[in-house]
Amino acid sequence: MKILVVGSGAREHAIAWKLAQSDRVDAVCTAPGNAGTAELGDNLPVDVGDFGGLAEAVVTNHVDLVVVGPEVPLAGGIVDFLQARDVPVFGPDRRAAAIEGSKAFAKDLMQKHRIPCAWSETFDSFEEACACIHRLPEPPVVKVDGLAAGKGVTVAESKAEALAAVEAAMVRRVFGDAGRRVVLEERLRGIEASVFAFTDGQTVLTTIPACDYKRAWDGDRGPNTGGMGSYSPPEFFHEGLVRRINETVLEPTVKAMAAEGTPYKGILYAGLMVDEGSTKVLEFNCRLGDPETQVILPRMTSDLLDVIEATIDNRLDQASIQWDRRPCVGVVIASGGYPGEYRKGHPISGLSDVDPDVAVFHAGTRRADGRVVTDGGRVLTVTALGDTMEEARARAYDNVRRIQFQDARWRTDIALRAVVSESPTC
Repeated sequence: MKILVVGSGAREHAIAWKLAQSDRVDAVCTAPGNAGTAELGDNLPVDVGDFGGLAEAVVTNHVDLVVVGPEVPLAGGIVDFLQARDVPVFGPDRRAAAIEGSKAFAKDLMQKHRIPCAWSETFDSFEEACACIHRLPEPPVVKVDGLAAGKGVTVAESKAEALAAVEAAMVRRVFGDAGRRVVLEERLRGIEASVFAFTDGQTVLTTIPACDYKRAWDGDRGPNTGGMGSYSPPEFFHEGLVRRINETVLEPTVKAMAAEGTPYKGILYAGLMVDEGSTKVLEFNCRLGDPETQVILPRMTSDLLDVIEATIDNRLDQASIQWDRRPCVGVVIASGGYPGEYRKGHPISGLSDVDPDVAVFHAGTRRADGRVVTDGGRVLTVTALGDTMEEARARAYDNVRRIQFQDARWRTDIALRAVVSESPTC
């Protein structure tokens, strides 16, 4: 088979890397890809939003299957567009992808079908949102309704900060149309975790969980980012908790989507807050997460293509996934200034010095004059397995330090909290 992976981030590099390991895959191409995906196969110069160009690339390159990585083309209807042209494609259609494309839609769905989540209220009036903030006993979390590349959430420490976030979204429109509506949400306490499931609209096949780090700086301080690192498995997860999440979150959500006339097929991502046995949904995403994918797929010993095809063909009830029990840690190396302004084009050195069994997944990279240079905010994810979490973490950071470019920065506390617990069960 020849497979086209749509996207250009470290998630897409990891997906392409895993698919290339299948005995049934002859070639993997990526559109538009990055310097890392170019080492696996052809990069096609087609933007993720150019649906016509992607359809043409499928025909021109004799592609047998399209796997869509990022949320923007999914929410925009890339699956509907390709399916109408009889192209096999993996991912939810436009209506189902609204579970990520609209925070208001997701919250309405959860509240209607009693899926555990935080209290929230949605506003399309700036004045009414501000009045609500003044009424609340504590500052809320402010979320823009639409897609904002993981940066549209403000966990406010004060009401002034919450009001400023609403003003930025609804008045100054720093997130464009995504901020026309905002969701004000109760702030939940605990540890965030991500759980992903393959679903064909009926069967739910859950993967192993992971924890990611959204804040820019150590100690979970600073602005939100697309994710600065991840590890799997979370030290607090156990089989009973996974089973409860299936029974109270994932399976009810798939049933709810079907009941609403928007059957869900693809990857369902639940971002959760876990606190002393209480588990509530923070958000749903309609695709694999980034940087969680980079620590989940290295632990997957099954053929990813088999699971994808079972999902597309509505036979997921006949599938299973096997996992490496070793922990995995991934550290994101970012450009200085990210998630704010940063410079591109810095040469990257040390990539050839990384241990052969350590995976370096590219995101914001490209080739220029025969060299790999920076081309984005999150540049690389360095991922390592280990017999213990401490070993995986040490190996990841040891290899991070071998890679250099101007103004490179990373968090130094990824998976630190998990090292004290060395008895993972997931």
